Amino acid sequence: MFAAAIGTIALLAAPAGAGTDSEGVRAVSSRAALERSLVGEINALRIDRGLRPLVVSKSLAMAAQSHSHDMAQAGYFAHRSRDGTPFYERVRRYYGSAGYRSWRTGENLLWASPDVGAPGAIELWLQSPAHRHILLAPGWREIGLSAVHTSSGPRVFGSLEVTVVTADFGARTR
Repeated sequence: MFAAAIGTIALLAAPAGAGTDSEGVRAVSSRAALERSLVGEINALRIDRGLRPLVVSKSLAMAAQSHSHDMAQAGYFAHRSRDGTPFYERVRRYYGSAGYRSWRTGENLLWASPDVGAPGAIELWLQSPAHRHILLAPGWREIGLSAVHTSSGPRVFGSLEVTVVTADFGARTR
């Protein structure tokens, strides 16, 4: 197993065609079981510390899915989108702020070997003060999570088989 990389609010080139379909699009598949396990582990962690569990938000999950897929296909690992858009603007496109008195969002990222499980991902996040803060911030109400797999991650992933995780946290008040 290779070392995992993590990012909070915070190049190697793949051979042409490696891990791509017949039209040159990199094959990326969702890891729904890992997503469910991560939500469960995050909520268990929060409950153990006297915090409210998070509700899964379809909007935040769509924002996370979009970002995980884009990073896995394009071979970058950052909160900013490939076009340079800050993460909160990307999330706002899915998890709107219009009509709310307050709106906030946070994001944790991870990429690791394909066999990373929820306990391992949570442990990596907890070892980083910034990630730990996001996981345990009492103000969050909702979460959207995406875990994707690619058999040959380009550029920053060094053509390795990787799992890329985006966890988007949110809170809105009317």
